[in-house]
Amino acid sequence: MAIQITIRDVPIPVRDELASRAALQGKSMQEYLRGELERLAARPSMDQVLAEIRERKRVSETRITPREILKNRDADRR
Repeated sequence: MAIQITIRDVPIPVRDELASRAALQGKSMQEYLRGELERLAARPSMDQVLAEIRERKRVSETRITPREILKNRDADRR
């Protein structure tokens, strides 16, 4: 069962940009926004991502210092 969502006080430039993006894809604004909301809902939240990273770090007991990270990053750039 689908529901309706209303968003108030959207600035005109934001509305215009969204309408432009929808038109470029040959979609109505409603179709475009529904797709964007579905895409957004399918991704994990930042809190979920951080919790997963913390859990992996806790389980692996890996400790890498910031200095080691930068050293490895710089070595990869050569």
